[in-house]
Amino acid sequence: MDINIKFSGGLELLFKNQKDYNVKLPDSNKKWTMKSLIAWTKENLLQERPELFVQGETVRPGILVLVNDSDWELLGELDYEIQPGDTVLFISTLHGG
Repeated sequence: MDINIKFSGGLELLFKNQKDYNVKLPDSNKKWTMKSLIAWTKENLLQERPELFVQGETVRPGILVLVNDSDWELLGELDYEIQPGDTVLFISTLHGG
């Protein structure tokens, strides 16, 4: 399944300083959810400091997640089923001081 994953607000620094990824998710017997996408992203795209991206099985507090420009909280968060062509944007709202 082809989707787009984007990083902004400084998160791109953890992902080879690359903001946009067009990825093909491996075929799976089960449906792809945001929970499985976060785990896949951590294992396959994240380059450093996983503690700045994930906390447990979800993104850490302070990271806004949009799916096709809609807040994932309106879509079911971790349970949202990824659809072909989806664009998932991770935005860090945390800034050093």
